[in-house]
Amino acid sequence: MSATLILIIIASYFGVLMLISHIVSKNTSDESYYTGDRNSPWQVVAFGMIGAVLSGVTFVSIPGMVGTNHFYYLQFVFGNVVGYVFITYVLIPIYYDLKLVSIYTYLETRFGVKSYKTGSLFFLISQSFGAALRLLLAAKILQYAVFDALGVPFFLTVLIVLFLIWVYTHKSGIKTIVWTDTLQTFFLLMAVGITIYVVKSSLNLSFSQTISSVVNHDYFEVFNWDFNSGNNFYKQFISGFLIAVAMVGLDQNMMQKTLTCRNKKEAQRNILTFSLILAITQFLFLGLGVMLYLYAEKFGIQLEIENGQFINTDTLFPMLSLNHFGIIASISFILGITAASFSSADSALTALTTSFTHDFLDIQHKNSKEKKQLKNRVLFGFSAVIFTIIILFSESKGDVISMIFKVAGYTYGPLLGLYLFGIFTKIKIKDEAVPFICVLAPVLTYLLNHYSIIWYEFDFGFMNIFVNAFITVVCLILVKKKNEAK
Repeated sequence: MSATLILIIIASYFGVLMLISHIVSKNTSDESYYTGDRNSPWQVVAFGMIGAVLSGVTFVSIPGMVGTNHFYYLQFVFGNVVGYVFITYVLIPIYYDLKLVSIYTYLETRFGVKSYKTGSLFFLISQSFGAALRLLLAAKILQYAVFDALGVPFFLTVLIVLFLIWVYTHKSGIKTIVWTDTLQTFFLLMAVGITIYVVKSSLNLSFSQTISSVVNHDYFEVFNWDFNSGNNFYKQFISGFLIAVAMVGLDQNMMQKTLTCRNKKEAQRNILTFSLILAITQFLFLGLGVMLYLYAEKFGIQLEIENGQFINTDTLFPMLSLNHFGIIASISFILGITAASFSSADSALTALTTSFTHDFLDIQHKNSKEKKQLKNRVLFGFSAVIFTIIILFSESKGDVISMIFKVAGYTYGPLLGLYLFGIFTKIKIKDEAVPFICVLAPVLTYLLNHYSIIWYEFDFGFMNIFVNAFITVVCLILVKKKNEAK
């Protein structure tokens, strides 16, 4: 597939996004960028959130990781579903009752200003790294598929992608993203469906034979009961629950879309519908992974192996799609990865801008001209931060999705601890101690995990978010106000 054709496809896709942005941005107010005027149909929000959560990382990482982690990721997905139920019936009512724009305002109501600023700051750090790592993988694929052939350096590829995102989101923000995410989710799911059909046909399998080939394969191993393994069921399930709560329920990016729904009941329907579609989609990605390895084995395609293990598994899906599956599958893959990349990055930049301007710059009390200037400066600033992180991590290897969840365990852990403590206790704490606790907890979590591997060969895996949150809660109890002892 030629680089010129791919470039035409991406340009056409971007043109459609610009058209949607132009239509949606009519009759917008100063608050449209942040709240979407609280008038979004919940069905549209639910479907669009799929693309934002999956991102380009999930698009290529989950199928590839099947070769090293089998179907163990499904244990994590089961935990996710329970986490989304918690978000629906515990967090959504709180956010709607308080009429929040930035969800971290809750921490000010419950604990004080220092807790509020600390929570928001940890989100900014978490989201910046998460958005950058997601976009990194997509940028690498676009570099491989298009820009290498045109002699464009990698850093310029990243700048081009960030610029395109800025063009269609800077005017109406979340109001545009709710609708563009819907289109992007459609293309992402279409790409998966087309690829499954192409691989099935290439392997000469019927629909029932395809299902049988997947469920009877050695990789179709869902449950891991080895307690020392990072893939142990209990570790994966609990961390899946906690990471869903942290990375969706306590994430301004995801909740900002949900809070554009007309009312609390519609927001709850949005989360429940989204969680069901997401779980089914992730199962399809895992099944696709088995089929990709079957295809490589049948046609003698050499994959990278080191010490008996597949490495650089993130390259499996793009390599096969662009070089072996034919023109239709190649086009659908490019549309899918572009959609996934734009969907996760555009909403992340909008959420970062919203959180920083509301939580640190008090933008809600500025006049219209000042709001516009501050918003554009902050949007540019976070684009620069994400660009820097991408360049710093551009030489990293391994599946990026594991890296994202590992980083999330350290950065979202204190947030999770703060919210659980605030929701399930009435204890008042010394607000000024919270920033120190939220720095101490991740450091202690890292040291505990590091030495437990050395001394006991016990890996917390994704469970580091539980340890992190637990340490945060214990420390918060230690700094409760004296009158609470009575």
